[in-house]
Amino acid sequence: MASAPDPRHNRLLAALPEAEWLRWQPLLEAVELPLGEVVYESGGTLSHVYFPTTAIVSLLYVLEDGASAEIAVVGYEGLVGISLFMGGGSTPSRAVVQSAGQGYRLHSQHMKDEFNRAGPVMHLLLRYTQALITQMAQTAVCNRHHSLDQQLCRWLLLSLDRLDGNELVMTQELIANMLGVRREGVTEGALKLQKAGLIRYARGRISVLDRTGLESRTCECYAVVKAEYDRLLPDRKAS
Repeated sequence: MASAPDPRHNRLLAALPEAEWLRWQPLLEAVELPLGEVVYESGGTLSHVYFPTTAIVSLLYVLEDGASAEIAVVGYEGLVGISLFMGGGSTPSRAVVQSAGQGYRLHSQHMKDEFNRAGPVMHLLLRYTQALITQMAQTAVCNRHHSLDQQLCRWLLLSLDRLDGNELVMTQELIANMLGVRREGVTEGALKLQKAGLIRYARGRISVLDRTGLESRTCECYAVVKAEYDRLLPDRKAS
């Protein structure tokens, strides 16, 4: 893979103490994460956990009729596959690459062994899991009580927090699937944000022009999730 980013671009990998980092480094495998790739399916057994560096992975709950809705997003702040070390082995959610990029993966047995050492890695992973659960719970509340406009702003901000730039490559159809709403609703919401000068949307690319404006337009759910991640996870070290 060409020009793989430093693994410690991922905040969890960056937070590993030196002894653990030296042990992990040769075990990490660089991977490409193309748009739309299914990292794992609902009910599947996980062979690896994934640490995104420049990609974003969406966790979706899939209904029997095939409909789905996003329950969380994971980027360089975290990992995909918490059920592996939480004792479940499999999960009812599906993980799909929402924004293409790169990452690293670690074999499932290595992750289990590290967690079972009951040292600093276990405590780091448990703090991350608490932050992820907060995001899932807040997403459920937001989808029930807040407008599509607010949900769209929250989704854009959470996605931006997991990227280094201010541009997302994302179709309206994919956003609609993530939010569990009709595509027409996303189109209308995106047009409103564009007319307000907050974003520019063209050919599947969303550029955020006014982040402060998005923050003032969204509901409290974004701030709750961001505060919990900031509280529980260390800052990413400079590469």
